[in-house]
Amino acid sequence: MQDAPPHTPPDPAYPRRWLAAAVMIVASTVDLIDGTIVNVALPTIRRDLGATGAQLEWIVSAYMLAFAAALITAGSLGDLLGRKRLFLIGTAIFGAASLGAGVAQTANELIAARVVQGAAAATMSPQVLATFRAMFAGKERGAAFGVYGATLGFASAIGLILGGVLTQADLFGWGWRTVFLVNVPIVIGSLIAAAIVVPETRARSHRRPDLVGAAILTAALVAIVFPILEGRRLGWPAWGWAMVAAGVVALVGLAVAEARLPRPRVAPLLRPQLLRRPAFTAGLIVQLAFSIGMQGFALVFALWVQTGQGYSPLRAGLTMVAFSVGSFIAAPVAIPLAQRWGRLVLMAGALLMAAGTAGIAVGAHRVGTGTGPWPLVPGLLVAGVGLALLVIPLVNVVLAAVPAHAAGGASGLFGTSQQIGGAIGVAVMGTIFFGALDGGSFKVAYLDVTPYLVAVFLVAAALCLALPATAVDEDTALEAEDDEVTAAYELREGVAA
Repeated sequence: MQDAPPHTPPDPAYPRRWLAAAVMIVASTVDLIDGTIVNVALPTIRRDLGATGAQLEWIVSAYMLAFAAALITAGSLGDLLGRKRLFLIGTAIFGAASLGAGVAQTANELIAARVVQGAAAATMSPQVLATFRAMFAGKERGAAFGVYGATLGFASAIGLILGGVLTQADLFGWGWRTVFLVNVPIVIGSLIAAAIVVPETRARSHRRPDLVGAAILTAALVAIVFPILEGRRLGWPAWGWAMVAAGVVALVGLAVAEARLPRPRVAPLLRPQLLRRPAFTAGLIVQLAFSIGMQGFALVFALWVQTGQGYSPLRAGLTMVAFSVGSFIAAPVAIPLAQRWGRLVLMAGALLMAAGTAGIAVGAHRVGTGTGPWPLVPGLLVAGVGLALLVIPLVNVVLAAVPAHAAGGASGLFGTSQQIGGAIGVAVMGTIFFGALDGGSFKVAYLDVTPYLVAVFLVAAALCLALPATAVDEDTALEAEDDEVTAAYELREGVAA
């Protein structure tokens, strides 16, 4: 049996738990906003730093690659060394990296800062929900997770608007740099507050992180994404495709090694026992496909409407709010619908994202340089509704296919899959976009990408058929997981005694 020892909370009824949760959510919001705020600023960054198309893709994907590579290891380190400690370290490094990004003088310096930002964000992220699980129980835990989940959507919408506002306001003549520098005072305040009110928690586990596996995972991800990002500029050399193949082989090899050579005292990265479950693997691929389409769309849409249509950063951000409005409309009903209809709701969400993306392309034919964005709004709204129906219940539906004690590991793999998919999406869709731009207009380049985006969402819809037919209630699943991990820990302790 794989034990997943219970958490060690400071007190089952820690009196300042809601204040601690608020502090961690505020700090995490900075990371969440950074996922969208930079997209609106990309055209301005391109002009100011003279960034190439590949460098713009790296500015986005470097963050995601670093996040994906560090996420699972950071979660294990938090369990071992203390989640508050890792949260404070990650927050401090995130603030320093934000300062570095804000003062970057070249595109390469900005890319380097984004790598550090992504790794720091991955250090912060798993500590938040793990600390919530230690501080809260029962309905309070569900409420805390609900607030955090709502913050995800709120932060994404705010990031789009804030990126436009800050870039266009040009405070102190800083322009796009403000989207990074605004993080610094928030991080400083969060560090002070978290040091005071957030309790230290850790898991009673003797398993250490797999640092060698983490290095292999990082190298494999870079080997896969680097040739795609740089291939067009380098003329698609044969060694690039060899790198991609080597990266895939390294990932498969890591999974096989973890399955055949388990190390009881080392926390696995890829959890091959979960990957052998068809429903779980299908869920990962759905998440991967969604992220490829979503991040690829966010990149090319921002470049088209600003550079091609002449929209200001603020106007571009406000246009994308239509997408967030669609998500907010569907968010309250996504879980109840999935609990009743299961995977059919997720399939409908993926199909709506495909239809909305096609609708945006139809609207693109009706807008010209400098004209209003209204023909784009219906497609954005439909795609936003689809996003909520697909993404919000996805983890709960897939949770029905994994053992309760493995839910934490499953969640880590989902987060990693999301970031890997995003990086691949930026690389692939960005390559198609800039390739088409060499011989045509921004609108032509955007329209050339659209069929690929639609195809990715249709693949996600088809894969939903392999998901479990029904969803599970999140609170029930979490309570069942607590019962099972506690029983596993007590059994191990009893045997050891």
